[in-house]
Amino acid sequence: MLEREKAARARKVARRQRRRVLVKRLTPQIGRPGRIYRRSRGQRIGIVLVPLLAAAAIWLLVPDLALRVVLTIVIVMALPALVVLILGKRA
Repeated sequence: MLEREKAARARKVARRQRRRVLVKRLTPQIGRPGRIYRRSRGQRIGIVLVPLLAAAAIWLLVPDLALRVVLTIVIVMALPALVVLILGKRA
C-alpha cells in the first residue's frame, strides 16, 4: 500500500513539473526582464525639462491667464506625440 502511495505521489509531482514547464514555455517573454526604461537618462531629462522650460516661458511672457492655461494644456497634450516623433518609438 505504501508503495502505491509513493508511486501516485511521484506521478503527481512529475505531472506538476511538466505543467510548469509547459506554462513557462507558452508564456510570452516581452523584452528584457527587469528593464523598465527604454530611453537613456539624457532623453528622459530632456522629456521633462523642455516642456517645463516652455511652460515657464509661457507663464512669464504671456499676459492673459486664459491663454497661459490653454498653451500649457497644449504642451501637455502634445508632449507624447512629440516625443515619439522626435525620439522615435524604439529610442
